[in-house]
Amino acid sequence: MRTGRVIVSVLFVVAGLVAGCSSAEEAAGPDVIGSWHGDIQVPGQPIGIGVNFAENGTATIDIPVQGVVAAPLKDVRTEPDRVEFNLPDAPGDPGFRGKLDGDRLTGDWVQFGEKAPVALQRGPIESLNRPQDPKPPYPYRGEDVTYRNGDITIAGTLTEPEGSGPFPAMLLITGSGPQDRNEELLGHRPFQLLADTFTRAGYAVLRTDDRGVGGTSGSLDDATYADLVADAAAGVAFLRTRPEIDPARVGLFGHSEGGYLAPMVAALPGSDIAFAVLMAGPSVPGADVLIEQNKVIMASTGTPQEQIDQQVAYVSEWSRLLRAGDTEGAAAFTQRHNDSLPVAERAPQEVVDGFNTPYMASFITHDPTPTLRALRVPVLAFFGDKDQQVVVGQNEGPMRENLAGAPDATVHTFPGLNHLMQPTATGKPSEYATIETTIDPAVLAYVTGWLTQRVPPR
Repeated sequence: MRTGRVIVSVLFVVAGLVAGCSSAEEAAGPDVIGSWHGDIQVPGQPIGIGVNFAENGTATIDIPVQGVVAAPLKDVRTEPDRVEFNLPDAPGDPGFRGKLDGDRLTGDWVQFGEKAPVALQRGPIESLNRPQDPKPPYPYRGEDVTYRNGDITIAGTLTEPEGSGPFPAMLLITGSGPQDRNEELLGHRPFQLLADTFTRAGYAVLRTDDRGVGGTSGSLDDATYADLVADAAAGVAFLRTRPEIDPARVGLFGHSEGGYLAPMVAALPGSDIAFAVLMAGPSVPGADVLIEQNKVIMASTGTPQEQIDQQVAYVSEWSRLLRAGDTEGAAAFTQRHNDSLPVAERAPQEVVDGFNTPYMASFITHDPTPTLRALRVPVLAFFGDKDQQVVVGQNEGPMRENLAGAPDATVHTFPGLNHLMQPTATGKPSEYATIETTIDPAVLAYVTGWLTQRVPPR
């Protein structure tokens, strides 16, 4: 579950970068040509970037923590006293303004009207160390697949153990926001790691791109939870068409918001889901999750209590309007709130417009209690006690209560882990990129052990 979706405070982020045509006003100066790397000095979460200036006056940027590789830049200038570039089609019109200073490029990163210092030195930026990334050769089969849910084409990857089966299988359901099939975030690919782990253990695993991402058509913002549940149900149906998969042993794995959606899929008439695994899945309504998330994250960054109270009041009223079905009122309220902020703190208009979508309304208004209480299959729900996005103190107790009627329910909290199940001292989302571990091995072993006891691979 992403943070910052309705927090109208501007951070220096480059998310949303779309590769476009680069342009230059002149050929690159000989002192600037080549590769440079350094950090955008965002307080508490520096963002590493690499820039390469070519002889023909073009330039590209790498931002490893955001999965950006060799993206073309525009408005490139390389005079020694004026080195500049902008990122095309990115929120807040981000770019660099600086100069050649001896053997460094020094200046400011400018975005949303704010500045953060940058100092670049020669040499390419190092790729992020992700020791758990699966690497070939793989001891299993992998296949890119597509199938349909009505007029929506869904694209994904199906991994299967060697042999003829029939295999038990699972569909992975991503967290909130537009996610690709690997649920790639800040250089981590947790769903690729989960698919690799479970396929090695004897399970077929299907992971898919969300609506509007990768090979999947449609728009996530325009989708309701009913639409996303139908997408997941189509994935289950697709798995059951495969002769190498046992149709009676198909289950679900949902992360974060996926922990909302998985029980909804299981509750569909005739779904016959064999098991459900909920990783950091909320057990209280979406509005409550968001409010608590705001409180915890803001407090952890040292935000004054008065500002936290103001933010909570804003989110509470906005959520109330959406729960009441007053979408127009919620949109007007969001606009008034953003307009009341200092110019440097305002969110860009495209972000404000995205606050009041059918997708966001589904999240804010969803109460998971009925579908959690209806589960009658083996269920594993687990949390990290340092999670600042789905806070364990808010969600563990209600999860136990909601699953009390299930015949085989396990609720477990891992100490020292965050929302992605990474080992952490604080749980702050700003640490996700700096932690090399994608998912703690103890979590992978625990979940695999739980699965093999309930749904043996053979």
